[in-house]
Amino acid sequence: MKYLIGILCFLFANASFSQFSFQGETIAAGTKKHFKVPISDKNHTTFIPITVICGIEKGPTLGITAGVHGYEYPPIMAGQRLIKSINPKRLKGIVILVQIANVGSFSNRSPFVNALDKKNLNRTFPGNSNGTVTEKIADFITNSIISKSDFFLDVRAGDASEDLMPYAAYYSNTTMPSASSKGRKMAEALLFDHIVIFKTDGKDYIKKDKPSLYCSAEAFKRNIPSVDIECGRLGMVENEAVLKIEEGILNMLIHLNMKISLEKAIQQNAYLFIENRTYQSSAFDGIYYPFKKSGDYITKGMKIGKITDYFGNTLETVYAKADGIILLTIGTPPIKKGETLLVIGDVNKI
Repeated sequence: MKYLIGILCFLFANASFSQFSFQGETIAAGTKKHFKVPISDKNHTTFIPITVICGIEKGPTLGITAGVHGYEYPPIMAGQRLIKSINPKRLKGIVILVQIANVGSFSNRSPFVNALDKKNLNRTFPGNSNGTVTEKIADFITNSIISKSDFFLDVRAGDASEDLMPYAAYYSNTTMPSASSKGRKMAEALLFDHIVIFKTDGKDYIKKDKPSLYCSAEAFKRNIPSVDIECGRLGMVENEAVLKIEEGILNMLIHLNMKISLEKAIQQNAYLFIENRTYQSSAFDGIYYPFKKSGDYITKGMKIGKITDYFGNTLETVYAKADGIILLTIGTPPIKKGETLLVIGDVNKI
């Protein structure tokens, strides 16, 4: 009898340690709870759908955001799967999953910006509690999710016009070796062949007196190991991308010792790292004809596209400015002067 009582006391103690408070409510160990967090300014009202999954055992807190741009659908659909595939009774710690950070963008099918106030959420962090609705969303995510996280993941995809190749990314800074190293291991656990390194030394957005602008940059700025997923293209829902995101996050949970499992995290034999990226922009308004697609390897000087006016006259022949792989290219015809045409990644084995 004493032995049985001892076991029950041990289990109860572990369960009580795992309770988590969010928005004034307590989520019991081994359960999950959905929230619709209202956000409003003097002109607009919206909400943020969030799922909090509270593990059966004590462990770290992982913050995840999807739908920072609401036209990036694969991360959002992967989140719908994760609320079923992350079992709270097989979890150590807490997962705070923002299902759709930018409902105003999502529900209005608005690429890049929130249709309510025309602001880009991923250029608004850390936000403003007295600002417009997008600024208030950023403020809430910063202070109610990022600030509670031990690890952070922002899940992204190619927006409506963006032909994007899948990759993981992590933040790095020489003055933050622990967060950088942990971020790299998290990125490797996401199971993407290519990993982009966001080197932040000397960047304004990482300085204390400057706004972070980007969602995951705000987390890293707080010394939280921070990673991104980029998976999906052209605003499409492709099942392969959705499943790849889900698979990667579940494997990362095992890596972080958050998933109670006999399995070990999958480790790939090699990764291709991208430390430097070259951006090319358009010199004209017009119609863009890409000759290459995302994931293609190109060489400096190669003809990769052209821009015409609205009568078919060539305004610019686009040549690659660097060797590398196309991480992103505009995949739809409209183009504006100064708009990014493509991003080339310099690939290395590290």
